[in-house]
Amino acid sequence: MVSYDIIATGSKGNAVIVGKSVLIDCGVAYKRIEPHKNEVKLVLLTHIHGDHFNPSTIGRLANEKPLIRFGACRWLVKPLVEAGVKPEKIDVFDIGNAYDYGICKVIPFSLLHDVPNCGYKVHFPGGKVIYATDTENLNGIEAKDYDLYLIEGNYDEEEINDRITEKVLLGQYAYEMRVKKTHLSHKQCDEFVARNIGSTGRYVYLHEHMGA
Repeated sequence: MVSYDIIATGSKGNAVIVGKSVLIDCGVAYKRIEPHKNEVKLVLLTHIHGDHFNPSTIGRLANEKPLIRFGACRWLVKPLVEAGVKPEKIDVFDIGNAYDYGICKVIPFSLLHDVPNCGYKVHFPGGKVIYATDTENLNGIEAKDYDLYLIEGNYDEEEINDRITEKVLLGQYAYEMRVKKTHLSHKQCDEFVARNIGSTGRYVYLHEHMGA
């Protein structure tokens, strides 16, 4: 069974440790990461938004842990270098390819957001994990019989539709319309998990901007 530790999730910051040694996203202050830094060997980053990518924390991790690796798709290479990560510490991923780190295999997959974004499948000897947040949908993605599903469940569809209707009637701007185009609902999360999960799998809602 793969362990996980949710350091933070939501609009104020995201950072999750899986298998004790892999940090996915780093959108928090360094003091939140510091208790775990000795065990973390690999940092996987998804996209540039500040609640997922904190340059100060990333730069300090790179400076204090000379052997740590940073894995990301091409759109984050320049921000990583600007944060203080040496290019030789960065593993540049192509969507759909598998990367073997010994402790795990990493497979990035594309997600639909308002900036380039990806999720990750992380295969450990003891189980498989999928991580996906900040996406309009999970169309075309499969993760059959995974052990752990860390999937965005951002909002309740009925609740958000009621909010949109109310604001439109009042002539107000409904930011919730953007949320629907850039984030996954509880229903979408549940449907994805139901299609994929086996009898022993576990799943966790992530990134709940609008509590449900």
